[in-house]
Amino acid sequence: MSRTILVFAERRDGQLRRVAFEALGAARRLAGEDGAVHAVLAGSGVAAEDAAALQARGADVVHIADDPSLKDYAPEAYLAALGAAMDAVRPDALLLGHTGVGRDLAPRVAAAYGAGHIADVTAIEASSGDDIGFIRPLYAGKAFERRSFAPGRPWVVTVRPNNLPPAEPADAGARGGGSAQALAYAPPPLLTAVRGVLRRASGQLDLAEADVVVSGGRGVRSAAGFEPLRALADALGGAVGASRAACDAGYCDYALQIGQTGKVVTPQLYIACGISGAIQHLAGMSQSRTIIAINKDPDAPIFGVADYGIVGDLFEVVPLLTAEVLRVRSS
Repeated sequence: MSRTILVFAERRDGQLRRVAFEALGAARRLAGEDGAVHAVLAGSGVAAEDAAALQARGADVVHIADDPSLKDYAPEAYLAALGAAMDAVRPDALLLGHTGVGRDLAPRVAAAYGAGHIADVTAIEASSGDDIGFIRPLYAGKAFERRSFAPGRPWVVTVRPNNLPPAEPADAGARGGGSAQALAYAPPPLLTAVRGVLRRASGQLDLAEADVVVSGGRGVRSAAGFEPLRALADALGGAVGASRAACDAGYCDYALQIGQTGKVVTPQLYIACGISGAIQHLAGMSQSRTIIAINKDPDAPIFGVADYGIVGDLFEVVPLLTAEVLRVRSS
């Protein structure tokens, strides 16, 4: 069955987020052979390269809303931009990333258009018929449910970063590329205004989209204890995270917190250093592809979910790992 799918291509710091390409890849599969995939770009000073990147990866039409009111995320402005795209395209489904922006925007769109909404999707089971299953985790990742939409209404779906394969440029080559056009966007009255953005965790990759995450817990002992972890993360091209215990102790900022009350990450490699493995932390990282635990306590719960475990002092083990990674990469 052919469908028309709209993708909200989220940008951050003037660049497309990787989850935008992951949603685009899912949209291409859901649309089918004869379906259409549209993307919407919203921002101020939107680069033509962003539209070209989406077209190269399977977007048939890229709708651009470029206005100063879209420089920073404001719910009213972005809802108006996405609403203009919904009215122009009238899609069967809208896909967004399950990010801070996507989690706020998706239910607003669903309510405005009487659409069904499924959040935090980690897998999509598509068949040749109308039965499309959306898989999402429950109970802090201990179980999964399969949901589907009733016919007659559009779908609004948010996809968790780092779970679905991104659209590749080769996907667009066989289709001959796409087109870009301006969106009929009129800035609405804004109820809020962004006066400034304070970034606490600057200079590193987005935790939700990092392929490698090196996290520290209470075992790092101090703020300085995170320095070996940062060195390992830099060597691996990854990001640094933390457990709530480390954040509560003042060792790092809460922007790095991973867990039930923090961020949920699903990297290819997760290295837990000095983290005991409380259930609240496991809820935020247990779906990682490969988990390595480093802890002095051989009975720490983190070893129960780890693929590989190292019983030892992180201040001895982590520098050795870093040195070995750098040696291998330089050879």
